Amino acid sequence: MRLTPAQRDAIKQRFSAELGPECEVSLFGSRLDDAARGGDVDLLVKCARPQERRVWLAARLAATAERLLDGRKVDVLLIDPETLLQPIHHVALRDAVAL
Repeated sequence: MRLTPAQRDAIKQRFSAELGPECEVSLFGSRLDDAARGGDVDLLVKCARPQERRVWLAARLAATAERLLDGRKVDVLLIDPETLLQPIHHVALRDAVAL
């Protein structure tokens, strides 16, 4: 996993403050490969309760994570009980590793 422990802790702490301690934050995509270089940070956020304005929330969380990672590009995929799962969700759920 190409995020430092400090980066992982900062993201988890900030997302937990925003969404509550029951949210789960995981990494998926190219940043899981320690041998790779570059690439954006793909985060999967699972919420136990429905979230309002999910697209705006995901964008706000991505911007927050980008600030925590010194401008590194971050994509956030948010899943709550009302999310209609698409193929990308299945890939993320299959491959994601908890922060």
